[in-house]
Amino acid sequence: MGGGRSTLPGGAARRGSDGGQGDPVRHLAVVDVRGLHDRHVDRSGQRLARLVHPGRGRHGAGQHDARRGLARRGWCRHLRHPHHGDPDGVHRRADGRAYTGAARQEDRPPGDDVRRALHPERAGHRARRDRRGDRPIQHLGCDGQSGRPRVQRGGLRVHVRGQQQRQCVRWHHRHVGLLPALPCCGDAARPVRPDRVRPGSGRLSRQAGQGAGHRRHVAHSHPLVRRPARRRDPPDHRPDVLPGAGTRTPRGGSVMTLHSLLSQLPQALRKLDPRHLWRSPVMFIVWIGSLVTTVIAVTDPSVFAWTVTVWLWLTVIFGNLAEAVAEGRGKAQAASLRAARTDVTALRIDPDGTETQVAGTALKKGDRVLVRAGEVIPGDGDVVEGVASVDESAITGESAPVIREAGGDRSAVTGGTKVLSDQIVVEITSAPGETFLDRMIALVEGASRRKTPNEIALSILLVSLTIVFLLAVATLRPMADYAGAPQSTLVLVALLVCLIPTTIGALLSAIGIAGMDRLVRVNVLAMSGRAVEAAGDVSTLLLDKTGTITYGNRQASRFVPAAGVSAEEMRDAARLSSLADQTPEGRSIVELALAEGADDNDLPVGAEFVEFTAQTRMSGVDLADGREVRKGAGSSVAAWVGRDMDPGVRLTVDEIAGSGGTPLVVAEMDGATAKVLGVVHLKDVVKEGMTERFAELRRMGIRTVMITGDNPLTAASIAAEAGVDDFLAEATPEDKMRLIHKEQEGGRLVAMTGDGTNDAPALAAADVGVAMNSGTSAAKEAGNMVDLDSDPTKLIDIVAIGKQLLITRGALTTFSIANDVAKYFAIIPAMFLAAYPSLDSLNVMKLSTPASAITSAVIFNALVIVALIPLALKGVTFRAASAESILRRNILVYGVGGVIAPFIGIKLIDLLVSTIPGIG
Repeated sequence: MGGGRSTLPGGAARRGSDGGQGDPVRHLAVVDVRGLHDRHVDRSGQRLARLVHPGRGRHGAGQHDARRGLARRGWCRHLRHPHHGDPDGVHRRADGRAYTGAARQEDRPPGDDVRRALHPERAGHRARRDRRGDRPIQHLGCDGQSGRPRVQRGGLRVHVRGQQQRQCVRWHHRHVGLLPALPCCGDAARPVRPDRVRPGSGRLSRQAGQGAGHRRHVAHSHPLVRRPARRRDPPDHRPDVLPGAGTRTPRGGSVMTLHSLLSQLPQALRKLDPRHLWRSPVMFIVWIGSLVTTVIAVTDPSVFAWTVTVWLWLTVIFGNLAEAVAEGRGKAQAASLRAARTDVTALRIDPDGTETQVAGTALKKGDRVLVRAGEVIPGDGDVVEGVASVDESAITGESAPVIREAGGDRSAVTGGTKVLSDQIVVEITSAPGETFLDRMIALVEGASRRKTPNEIALSILLVSLTIVFLLAVATLRPMADYAGAPQSTLVLVALLVCLIPTTIGALLSAIGIAGMDRLVRVNVLAMSGRAVEAAGDVSTLLLDKTGTITYGNRQASRFVPAAGVSAEEMRDAARLSSLADQTPEGRSIVELALAEGADDNDLPVGAEFVEFTAQTRMSGVDLADGREVRKGAGSSVAAWVGRDMDPGVRLTVDEIAGSGGTPLVVAEMDGATAKVLGVVHLKDVVKEGMTERFAELRRMGIRTVMITGDNPLTAASIAAEAGVDDFLAEATPEDKMRLIHKEQEGGRLVAMTGDGTNDAPALAAADVGVAMNSGTSAAKEAGNMVDLDSDPTKLIDIVAIGKQLLITRGALTTFSIANDVAKYFAIIPAMFLAAYPSLDSLNVMKLSTPASAITSAVIFNALVIVALIPLALKGVTFRAASAESILRRNILVYGVGGVIAPFIGIKLIDLLVSTIPGIG
C-alpha cells in the first residue's frame, strides 16, 4: 500500500503530531481489498482495539492467545480458521463487539460513510454483526486465484459503522507462499473446522471463567464453503491460514495441578530452614516436634515411630508447599514483567540543551530524556513535551496502545513501555530500582510482603492456642503416670501436633499471597496487603459520576415536538441539523432519529454545515434552497428566531433541565419565516448494570456516595436513576477531603478512585485509594492501589476481592479449630482407655488400636492441608450478603463440616493403617 492521502468524507486529511491518528483513515492509499480477490489476503496479525478505554466488566476481554510467531519461525503447518473472508474485505471483531475510542479521537465520521466511499456500488449494504457460519458463502464472480500470495507486514486500518481496527494483511510483496494456488473461486471441498489454539505466553488481563451467554463467547460455526476437488490438491482440501486473533472462549482452569505441586516441591523443602519457619509459630512447633520424633525413631526404631515421624515431616512440608505454590503463581507473573525490563540507552537532555547518550540506570530523578518512536521509555516519568502513542502491553497486558501527552491527567508514563509514534520528552520521577515496574515485580513475588494487622491478630490467637495446648500436654504426662497409663514422648508430641491449629497455621500465608495475586490478575496492583484487607472492610464507597456511574457523554433520549409540529417534522429537522455534527451528542441525535424511522440519507447537495461556537451556542445546516435549520441552547435559538419561545416549549425546557438533562431547541428559518420545531432531550446515560451492583453493595452494608461537579438537580436525578445512597454535588477537592474525614470520624472505612493531581490528597487520606494508571504520578504515589486498566468501576470488584480474602481466612480458621474436636475424640480415648475403661464411650469412631488411632489422626492432619490448598488459593465463593448472614453460612458449612469431615477421614485412614504390621 502506498502513501497517499485519504479523501473520504470527514474533511481533508490532516497530519497531526500523533501520526494522523485522528483522521478517519490513516494516510495510506485505501483500496477495495475484495477487489484484489480475498484469497490473496491472509490475516496474520492481531486485531487491535485502537482506543484507550475498551469495554470493561468484572471479567473483561482477555488477551489473544494464538501463537502466531511459532507457526512461521518453526515452519509448522498453518492453522485453519473458518473466518478468513468478508464480502467487502472489511473485517469486524470475531465476537462482533464494537471498538471503543481513544482520547481525542471520538469525533470520527460514521463508518458507513467510509464504506460508501469504498464501495459506491453497494451503498445500501451494511456490515453484518459477524460472519455467520450457518449461511453459505456466495460466489462473488471474481476470477480464480492466479498465483501464490506474498507477504506484506504493514498495517491497514479499516472502519466498520463508526469503529476502527488495525488489520495486518498478507499481500504480494514478499516471497513466502501461504495458500495453494486454486483454479477458481472457492476454498474447500467440505466445512473447514478451526484448530484449537493453544494459550500463548502473554499475560491475561482478566480471569477466564465465562461460558456461553457471555458477550465474549463465540460459538464454533463451520461455514459450508465448497469448490470442485482436484487430485493434485492436498488430501484435506482445506485452506491453510495462519492463526488470527480470534476470540478465545474462556474456560475455567484448575487453581492447582499435580505439575504445579511437583514444581514447587524443591522450594517447599528449602523452606524447612528454621530461620524461615520461626515466622509461623504454629509450624515452628511442628518442626520441633518432628525433630524430637526423628531422634526417638532413630534411637528406638519401630514401625509406629517411623510412621508418625514421616507424617509429621510431611505436615511441615505440606504447609511450606501451600506457601510455595502461592508464591510460584506470583513469580510466574514477575517473570513476564521482568522480561519487559530491559537495559536501554536513554537520550538525556542536559540543562544547556545538549543531548547525551547515557544508560537508563544512570538516570536520576528530575532528568529529562527524549524518546522517539520505536524506543523504550527508560524510567517512570511525566510527559513534559509532545504527544505520542505508547504500547503498555508489557505492564497492563492490553495490546491497545494509549495516548500520552504533556499536561492534563494523561501525562504519566511507565518505564519499560514503548513509544509507537512521534516523540516525547519525559521528566524522570523515580530513582533507579524504584520504578513502577520494579515495585510490581517485588510485590507479585512477595519479596516485600509484610503481615497485615488482621494476620498479626490471627497469629496472636494461634500462638495463644498453641501455648494453651502445649501446657496441657506438658501436664498430661505426670497425670498419666499417676493414673497408671504412662504415655511416651512420641504419643504426646503427636497429640500436641493434632490439637494445635496446624491447618490455618500452614495456610495463613498462602491466603494472603493469593489475595494479592487475585488483584494482580484483574490488573490491580496493591502496594501492601494492608490495602487489600482494608478493601474487605470498606463501608463507604466514593464514586465519581463521569466514567464510573455514567458514560460521560450526553445522549439523545427523546424528541419533544412543539405545538402544531408533527413528530416526523421535528425528528427529520433534528437529524438534518446533526448529520455533519461529529460530537457524541450530534451522533446520538442521528442514531435516535434513525431508530424512530427517519430516512438514512446524506446531506443534500449544496448544504453547508454551521459549526457550534461559544458565541452563537448553536450548530446546524444551511440548505441550497435557502432553508436554515439550527439546534442549540434555548436562549440562543430564541434570539436567532427573533421572538420568545412558546410557553409549551419553555415548559419542556424547564422540565428537562430540572430533571438533570440538557435541552436542545431545534428551529428552522425559511426566508423571513422562522419557527421553533421542538426540543431534543439529552441525558447522561447510566451504565448498564450499575443499579444492580449498587443493590448488591447495599446488601453487603456498604454505603455508596456519588461525587460530581454537576448542579444539585442534575446530581439528584442521576443518583436516583443509578440507585446510589447519597451524592455530593458541585464537589471540589476540599469537599472530598471533608467528606472522607467525616466518614472516618464515624468509624467507617472509605474507598475512592482518582487520576488527577488534585485527587492526590483525597487518595492519600482514604483507607483504600485506587489511582488510575493513566493518571498523574502524584495520584499514583498517593494511592495504595493502582488500576492498570484505568477503569474506575473496578473499585467495586476490588471491594469484593477484599471481602473474599477475609471470608476465606475466617472460613478456614473455623474449619481448622473445628477439626480439633474430632481429633480429640480420636486420640484421648486411645491414650487412656486402658486406665479408664469408661472412656470407651468417647471412642465413637471405634478405631482399631491406640497406635492406629494416633497414626490416623496424624495422617489426616497432614492430608487436610493439601486438600485445602486450592480453596486457600481460589478463595471461598463470595456472595453479596450482610456480615451476619456470611457468619452464619461459615459456621454452618465450615464449622459443622470441620467437625464431620475428620470423623469420616480418620475412620477411613484407620481401616487402611490397621492392616500395617506393628500398628494395627
